[in-house]
Amino acid sequence: MIETKVIELEEVAIRFSGDSGDGMQLTGALFSDTSALFGNDISTFPDYPSEIRAPQGTVAGISGFQVQFGAGKITTPGDFAHVLVAMNPAAIKANASFMRPGGTIFYDSDSFTQKNFEKAKLKTSDPFMECNLQDYIQVAVPITSMTKEALKDLDIDNKSILRSKNMFALGLICWVFSKPLDYIEGFIKKKFAKSSVVVETNMRVLRAGWNYGFTLEHVTPRYVVHPAEIEKGTYRNINGNLATAWGLLAASQKAGLDLFIGSYPITPATEILQALADRKDLGVKSFQAEDEIAGICTAIGAAFAGKMAVTTTSGPGLALKSEAIGLAVISELPLVIVNVQRGGPSTGLPTKTEQSDLLQALYGRNGESPAVVIAASTPSDCFHYAFMSAKIALERMVPVILLTDGFLGNGSEPWKIPKFSELPTIAPRYATDSATYKPYARDEETLAREWAYPGMAGFQHIIGGLEKDVKGNVSHDPLNHQKMVNIRDAKVKRVVEMVPDLEVYGDQQGDLLVVGWGGTFGYMESAVREMRLKGTKIGLAHFNYINPLPANTASIFGNFKKIVVCELNLGQFASYLRDKVPGFTYNQYNKVQGLPFTIKDLVENFEKLLEE
Repeated sequence: MIETKVIELEEVAIRFSGDSGDGMQLTGALFSDTSALFGNDISTFPDYPSEIRAPQGTVAGISGFQVQFGAGKITTPGDFAHVLVAMNPAAIKANASFMRPGGTIFYDSDSFTQKNFEKAKLKTSDPFMECNLQDYIQVAVPITSMTKEALKDLDIDNKSILRSKNMFALGLICWVFSKPLDYIEGFIKKKFAKSSVVVETNMRVLRAGWNYGFTLEHVTPRYVVHPAEIEKGTYRNINGNLATAWGLLAASQKAGLDLFIGSYPITPATEILQALADRKDLGVKSFQAEDEIAGICTAIGAAFAGKMAVTTTSGPGLALKSEAIGLAVISELPLVIVNVQRGGPSTGLPTKTEQSDLLQALYGRNGESPAVVIAASTPSDCFHYAFMSAKIALERMVPVILLTDGFLGNGSEPWKIPKFSELPTIAPRYATDSATYKPYARDEETLAREWAYPGMAGFQHIIGGLEKDVKGNVSHDPLNHQKMVNIRDAKVKRVVEMVPDLEVYGDQQGDLLVVGWGGTFGYMESAVREMRLKGTKIGLAHFNYINPLPANTASIFGNFKKIVVCELNLGQFASYLRDKVPGFTYNQYNKVQGLPFTIKDLVENFEKLLEE
């Protein structure tokens, strides 16, 4: 027997790619979960087309899933992949620009046919040469024929056979990277428990891929990425959408309130609605509305009725909800609006990530209509900021808009599950004295009004979309309107008391301060770390609280010679900072491609800015 060569690596990025029907998302997710359970730190990036079923074999129909795992801290899915698993020629063409020089490409040699070359619009029958990948390690694997061979004695149709070939690729990559099959086999048995044939099919093909790895010893060695050293605790792999749902659930339990979600399905936010709808055991009441407007209006009704109210959406849906958000503002009801941002405008790039809804969240309503705006920065901390959004909404009687994005919502990473007892308390401001109750009487410190809901004897009152006086009477008095507008604005500003001071990652003062917000954190932290290793005096100020901004923002900005604001839009946060924190020059680095930043491009931009 040939002795297998084993190479130890610190981190690896793998990209699984094929037709949208090839199961690449499941393959990547299972490999990611396996790596996380092994003890690696991971970060993932699912990337798929917006068409439900794009033409097979075409570049437009390619679905990808990238995961980076390592023995140390992993903050991004990786700029470029060390390994590409390509199920057809189109996958090679689509991913050529995402490969690290000298990387390895495992490809289904059975798919290299003239017909597939034409579908991918390749001019030759050599996609490696045509895509300038001739110097990469190319490992031809007859995935399709080997899958058929593994299942030749089972009485199943050809379509079902081909549907399972992703398991062959998964088994092979697990062998190459020394990952056990235990978790994947358990998943298959549980997922397809109702069909012994499907279980047998997938198990056979998975093991066939693993066993095929032994035949590749002369082509590629096995690799080992040791477990990361992490803080002790109970961990699970979680994506941003599920973390958001769980954060909202935890808040409802902490507040002692049933959660109501009224939403309309929209990519990439639908998973939050689905996850919450599954938790009737925790008192969740879910309503899939006929449209975005109905979704938020039912949530406002639930808030009036004394429930913890949530609505979820993406950019186009946030636009449709704008009038109703204004209703939540003027009626001063607690409401959490989750916006999982995607590429726009209009339908735009529904499966791609972007940060271009910031100004809409801040100002996209008629009249003076302030709301608290918060942004999560990693898939796992969506839990924390969803929880805090609910806490602020319930304690300050304001609508809160939580911004995540497609990269966070679909991407995943290990998350240390917190103890429920460690979570902050949530104390809704309920009305207590019916003799003195007035709908718009306020706490002197927070300006929050009291919350009375139907069924509380003696607290009958009127609220709505017309301006009111302190007693809840409709008022057209000019001075009263001025007073109420000022109070609603001041109430949001006073939420700053709940906002922690802005922290700087890296140098606390120096030549360049990198400023960002939301889901760009991992890439920016990595770029700043790389710059510091080169001796640059550079820091990162990453914002999670947008309105209001942290109280120490201006003092932090004053500690650096130059500031650059990096965001996946044309400069919305930079414009906002010019208005709210004047007196500084805000340089910009912007990207609007439906893709995250890359560390390489960020570093190059920072170096160029420092040279000016």
